[in-house]
Amino acid sequence: MNPQLFSPFKLNGVTFDNRIVVSPMGQYSGDGEGCATDWHIMHLGNLAVSGAGLVIIEAAAVEPRGRVSPIDLGIWSDANADALERVLKFCRKHGDCKWGMQLAHGGRKGGVSPAWKGQLPLAEKDGGWTPLSASEIAYPGRAKPIAMDKKGLDEVRDAFVAAARRAKRLGVEVLEIHNAHGYLLHSFLTPFGNDRDDEYGGNREGRMRFPLEVFSAVRDVWPGEKVLGVRITATDWADGGWDIDDSVVFCQRLKELGCDYITASSGGATPDQKIPVGPSYQIPLAETIRREVDIPVMGVGLITEPAQAEEIIAQGKADLVALGRGMLFNPRWPWHAAFELGGKITIPRQYERSHPEMRSGDFLKPRQD
Repeated sequence: MNPQLFSPFKLNGVTFDNRIVVSPMGQYSGDGEGCATDWHIMHLGNLAVSGAGLVIIEAAAVEPRGRVSPIDLGIWSDANADALERVLKFCRKHGDCKWGMQLAHGGRKGGVSPAWKGQLPLAEKDGGWTPLSASEIAYPGRAKPIAMDKKGLDEVRDAFVAAARRAKRLGVEVLEIHNAHGYLLHSFLTPFGNDRDDEYGGNREGRMRFPLEVFSAVRDVWPGEKVLGVRITATDWADGGWDIDDSVVFCQRLKELGCDYITASSGGATPDQKIPVGPSYQIPLAETIRREVDIPVMGVGLITEPAQAEEIIAQGKADLVALGRGMLFNPRWPWHAAFELGGKITIPRQYERSHPEMRSGDFLKPRQD
């Protein structure tokens, strides 16, 4: 019997060959103008043949001020889309996974150095900028942001829409809006980032308003046969912050607006967060949203072992499991999972003899090429 991890999953007109997803992972390897480089050909090309059912391209900023570092990937210009088109053409030639893209705006966490340089605030002369946010509340250790006025809100909403249109042109099957980890949209939701006294602040309804407006605007231009999801911070892991009860209400509203799935992540709003890190530590959040909202969910967070991933899917805790750093460490993780669990997977012809047990073809799906 095929393990549930390797069973197909359909959303709208898109069918994933299995339930394994490669999470979007920032590479800080753009050209300084938001364009993908040869690094992305190598990085995403490697993941294209990983055996995962879906690979989500790293967060792409919808405007230059939406980057986190100056060398983040972007999707605010046609030049950005052209550079990604080159990468995707290569990846599709050699792999047969489905492709997703994450649209993002770094908000008050933007204008800093790359991760390996400490994510320190950059002066304008060094490539930095004054970040935008819901309120003038700085993320500790970073620059004080500008509180967005109505004109600024409209501009960012329209930037998400324009980015979605470029993603549509690229032919990706899945679009994910980044509404987590203390970045712009999440900063509207969390009291740690939003002390506004207008219609975009105050109670939960007001704080949800702008993220919901952005989602609705993107939904209007994204094809119904494709997939549109949202990555959320399901809890801030801090007293007085956004929590799982808030997330259930938010996800219900997203579902009413046509959201196809939720990725249940957490944290990022405050360094005072107390996260109970451990294997599958975020899966109870995904399970709660799946049960209370009745919406497909993607489970994330220290999923490292095949049996662990299989248990999550088989017990209905999540519909898909996404691996991030684990896939960087072992980009053939789905191959090993198929071998361990007895699932079937497609790998490139050139690699079919790479594993002693695969030489008989027992773990390989038939190919048409």
